[in-house]
Amino acid sequence: MKKFILSVAVSMGMVTAFAQSEKYTKAMQDKVAAIDTTWDAAKLKDLSAAFERIGDAEKTQWLPYYYAALTQVNMGLNMAQNGTTAADKVDPVADKAEMLINKAAELTRDNSEVYVVKKMIANLRMMPGEMARYQKYGPEGAAALETAKKLNAANPRVTLLEAEDKYFTPEQFGGSKTEAKKLFEEAVTKFDAFKPATSIDPSWGKNTAAFFLNQMK
Repeated sequence: MKKFILSVAVSMGMVTAFAQSEKYTKAMQDKVAAIDTTWDAAKLKDLSAAFERIGDAEKTQWLPYYYAALTQVNMGLNMAQNGTTAADKVDPVADKAEMLINKAAELTRDNSEVYVVKKMIANLRMMPGEMARYQKYGPEGAAALETAKKLNAANPRVTLLEAEDKYFTPEQFGGSKTEAKKLFEEAVTKFDAFKPATSIDPSWGKNTAAFFLNQMK
């Protein structure tokens, strides 16, 4: 009888855990799908807040905080594209992104995707264009990207960021549009081969690589 009761209790626990996991995945799916298509500042802010709420509710899942941080970075990129690169505008966004990615890092160890976002945050902090920022955040970003590559050389987002660095860096400092094009092509190949672990794991970036390649025809 005791074995029967224990078996029932274990089964109920498994059903509950599955239901919670299914609910979590469902809550994440449409928001994850929006990562590659949302660029409006207000919508990005809402999307980041939604991911953060899921993270606070789940407490043990790294992906919500990761996506909340990534969406903050995209907010910063949106600002730059609209001509806003002042430190007092960029820094609060970068600070928020850093806080969120650090929360994600506490929940997952040696994760290439986390270091990809850390590299992106370093890039964001260099947007005001001050030499002191290049000197501080350039090496920090390079170190983060190198760590991301060591952890998973097949990660297409690592190659994408390497390509962007080559594209945007002036030639006198090591940039090269020719090398950038090769890296964007390599990134697309890696995206084609990449299989996310789940439907909500990172898969973003291919559209960005394709965009740059289209610009370089």
